[in-house]
Amino acid sequence: MSLRNPNDWMWAQAWELMEQAERMQRQFFHLAGSPRAQAVWEPPADVFEDDREFIIVVALPGVPAERIEITNEPGALVIRAERPPSLAGIAHEVRQLEIPYGFFERRIRLPDVALSAETRQLINGCLVLKLSKTA
Repeated sequence: MSLRNPNDWMWAQAWELMEQAERMQRQFFHLAGSPRAQAVWEPPADVFEDDREFIIVVALPGVPAERIEITNEPGALVIRAERPPSLAGIAHEVRQLEIPYGFFERRIRLPDVALSAETRQLINGCLVLKLSKTA
């Protein structure tokens, strides 16, 4: 295939866009096994551990702290909320839309150890949870 040929170039671009869309779909959307039987997105999360605690950082820009629900389920910590559209009600034409909005759910697997919640903060758009290991 020669990318100098307009047809070849066009097909290569279309294929690349389809692969990008599939990557974004896998990254942000899945059907959750929760009471909400609708598609939800998963925010990115980092988990750190040492001998005393777990620190979980979840990227939640635009999500109000009071709307974040955190529950403990067997083997996992579950974080749920809704990210409202940032320009809801404004009559703008959408040119590009990459930031996911709507209901989300993130399950973070935890080991089978006793944990207690220490702190919960929303810092620079990231939820930061500290869980202490208890003996």
